[in-house]
Amino acid sequence: MEYDSLDALAMADLVRRGEVAPNHFVKEAQARIAALNPTLNAVVHEFLDVAPDMMHGPFTGVPLLLKDTGVALKGAPITSGSRLHKDVVSPADNTLGGRLRKAGFAFIGRTNTPELALSFTTEGHFHGTARNPWDLARTPGGSSGGAAAAVAAGIVPLTQCSDGAGSIRVPAAHCGVFGMKPSRLRNPSGPAIAEGIGGMATLHAISRSVRDSAALLDVTHGADVGDPWGSPPIEGSFLEAVSRAPGPLRIGMEISGDADCCAAVEAAAALCEKLGHHVEPAAPGYDREAVKRAWFTISAVSVARGVRNLAKARGIADPLALLEPVNAEWVRKGEAISGTDYLGAIDALHQSSRAMGRYFTNYDIYLSPTTDESAPLLGHLAGDGMSVDAFFDRFWAHAPLTAVFNASGCPAMSVPLHWTESGIPVGVQFGAAFGAEALLFSLAGQLEAASPWAARRPKISEVTL
Repeated sequence: MEYDSLDALAMADLVRRGEVAPNHFVKEAQARIAALNPTLNAVVHEFLDVAPDMMHGPFTGVPLLLKDTGVALKGAPITSGSRLHKDVVSPADNTLGGRLRKAGFAFIGRTNTPELALSFTTEGHFHGTARNPWDLARTPGGSSGGAAAAVAAGIVPLTQCSDGAGSIRVPAAHCGVFGMKPSRLRNPSGPAIAEGIGGMATLHAISRSVRDSAALLDVTHGADVGDPWGSPPIEGSFLEAVSRAPGPLRIGMEISGDADCCAAVEAAAALCEKLGHHVEPAAPGYDREAVKRAWFTISAVSVARGVRNLAKARGIADPLALLEPVNAEWVRKGEAISGTDYLGAIDALHQSSRAMGRYFTNYDIYLSPTTDESAPLLGHLAGDGMSVDAFFDRFWAHAPLTAVFNASGCPAMSVPLHWTESGIPVGVQFGAAFGAEALLFSLAGQLEAASPWAARRPKISEVTL
């Protein structure tokens, strides 16, 4: 059978039925890492002696790459793209790691991420630059850039990722694959922490097929013991939702960005109209500057606290000397922020939740570009030689419409529906009300059937193994 024609669920089905050996797809993925990673630099840690723990899970025998931050596995390195975390090894699985293990995955390594996952490009000093499979001179995005590049290049059918401002959706958009950010705490972050960056960080995946993403959320979602809150319960399963027609939807559309991104939204709107949905211009009325300031404030404080706690635990006297200059400055800014300003930023997040809630009483879906520019050349989004304020302004301008879904906790997805004339993918973002992932999966399944993308592959994926 052809590896490239199979998604993760199809692979697992073949393993369960005994049509291939339990390690068949693991070996194939490892061979592809060996062939492609010297060019892409998508994978930064490889795990040896890989074998699935469960032979009857929904993803049994499927090779899985984890992002180099967020999900802990006992005995595995997790370095967050930073020299500060060099040689860090997890003492135990965290909650999501345990759920992934029980699902039958074979963990084969970790993917490249920028230092501390603080960029929309994956160009860190510690692990080096990851490259976009569609054009090696361009960024695959960030902070899940290595993950998106690995899926787009055909190394694996899906990867585990995280999203704090668009870090799943931005690289998915730049690499022509599917990226879903679930609702706040749909997937747990425990047991060590309850939430990341004030509840804005969310764990999930980048995949080639919609159904893989949905089936994965079926096995990972659900509140952890002691979580302060959780997402609303669902009826049935997310996988069932993929094949369920969403019915006529009211879609509010916002067009912004460069010509390619505008064209992508216009084409997506036309497709939605053809599918029977009503689309009209309508942007949510949240305070965009307040969300931008709040994201910076909360992230700065969170990063500063994390850096200092790790340094204390490991006996590192000067942790900032181990960070890239722009991130060291971010830590210093975080340490100077007052408690009053931090609580004001949290209030701004809550205000965005109210605004998005009001918006979704009038519309089922919000349609926009995922980013305001197609995948830029390497270096454009990197922080080298920049002040943290200048870096952050450029970071935010690249994808100004993604972070409101992190701030409000609502779910959103990037769908690969458009390619430029030069063959660069441009993703389109669809968002929905808090807890409405099933609706997004239903729409995504419909879009995937109407405008399939799985057969579109970058030339680099044609490497002979």
